[in-house]
Amino acid sequence: MRYLITLFLLTLSSIEIAYSQSTLLENVKRNPKEAIAFCRKFESLNSKGISSFSNEVMDEISLTKNLSSNDAQILTIYIIGMHCPEIY
Repeated sequence: MRYLITLFLLTLSSIEIAYSQSTLLENVKRNPKEAIAFCRKFESLNSKGISSFSNEVMDEISLTKNLSSNDAQILTIYIIGMHCPEIY
């Protein structure tokens, strides 16, 4: 019985994580202007020799968007991959 309860709780938490990541990317899909603004910011950082994937940039995105560091990385990878692949 304990096994079933544990399995049920793990399943619920997995669904919640998947849903939150899905909504994270859906917000950017619905608002491409936000993605373009991120691209411009990343381009500016790159011109200064700062990687878009640096810890400082991830921390800033986490704080401004109220995201975990993992979600900030997922968001950054998605934006760069879909809107500005020339960014590093």
